[in-house]
Amino acid sequence: MMTASEYKILLVEDDSNDILFIQRAFRQANLNNSIYIVRNGDDAVAYLSGEGMYSSRETYPLPLLILLDLKLPCRSGLEVLKWLRKQPILKRIPVVILTSSKEYIDVNNAYDLGVNSYLLKPVKFEALIKMVKAIDIFWLQLNEYPSI
Repeated sequence: MMTASEYKILLVEDDSNDILFIQRAFRQANLNNSIYIVRNGDDAVAYLSGEGMYSSRETYPLPLLILLDLKLPCRSGLEVLKWLRKQPILKRIPVVILTSSKEYIDVNNAYDLGVNSYLLKPVKFEALIKMVKAIDIFWLQLNEYPSI
């Protein structure tokens, strides 16, 4: 049985500052999860499919949790989510939207497409640390995962 810190996370985010802050928040929260990063929707699909440069599952393992931004180049977060939920095995991977969009249409569309959680990126770093700790407690410690 894996410990919470051994769970792999895929962060799909195009903003370099957000990537840096999220990684820093994980460190500040004393979480040692491996975070794999892709910067656009097409790379997220390639990573999850194990295609191209992401073909080695040893180097690019399937994540236990996906943190997905909505506003991405190439393919939006909602398009990635829609694709993911159509994949026979991958559709079970929990997806947490992590975005700055409060638009009801985005929230509703995300849930219609099967997102597990929709979180707004906090403005203050201390709030981001609290959010990361909450993600850890709920998704990495308490949640029961299906086999993938």
